[in-house]
Amino acid sequence: MYTKKKVLILAPHTDDGEFGCGGTINKLIEEGSDVYYVAFSACQQSVLKDFPSDILITEVKAATSKLGIKKENLILFDYDVRTFNYRRQEILEDLIKLRSDINPDVIFIPSLNDIHQDHKTIAEEGLRAFKFKTLLSYEMPWNNISFSTSSFSILEERHVDAKVKALREYQSQAHRSYANEEFIRSLATTRGVQIGARYAETFEIVRIIL
Repeated sequence: MYTKKKVLILAPHTDDGEFGCGGTINKLIEEGSDVYYVAFSACQQSVLKDFPSDILITEVKAATSKLGIKKENLILFDYDVRTFNYRRQEILEDLIKLRSDINPDVIFIPSLNDIHQDHKTIAEEGLRAFKFKTLLSYEMPWNNISFSTSSFSILEERHVDAKVKALREYQSQAHRSYANEEFIRSLATTRGVQIGARYAETFEIVRIIL
């Protein structure tokens, strides 16, 4: 139902979209959808001192390219990490402009129950801006106290491979416990088992417009 649609990925921080739905992004592009990726912060305040403060800008360009996203479909904002809740109205206005400029059919957002303050803000403002569109929340287990596995995207090996390759570009984030191939593949396998497939990603249904 999402083949050859305009799809918008809302990533609070660079790499969130890849972790949450990287395999599905690659699958949708393969099937002819036009995917836009919007990141609201490159987290310059929290990058390890071993790396340039703007390293995540370089890394997100490389990572989204690995998934097949056109460079002109990558949109980067410059909000400071962990301050989104103070800038809700500005973020909402950015989202409304994106709605007007892109007019997407399907929007992927973090879970409305995500406990990271920036993620929760993008989810809530995303819902406000796109309440008349199909909205799906992607999974980030390290931030989700609860998550409803109410929708699945079946993935093939090549889609998981693309996700892994994209996330390898984030060398500045390699120290994080969830940023490793074993975890990425095991989660895809677990979600696949739930629906009798080899691999899958799961999403909470916020709203579906048929």
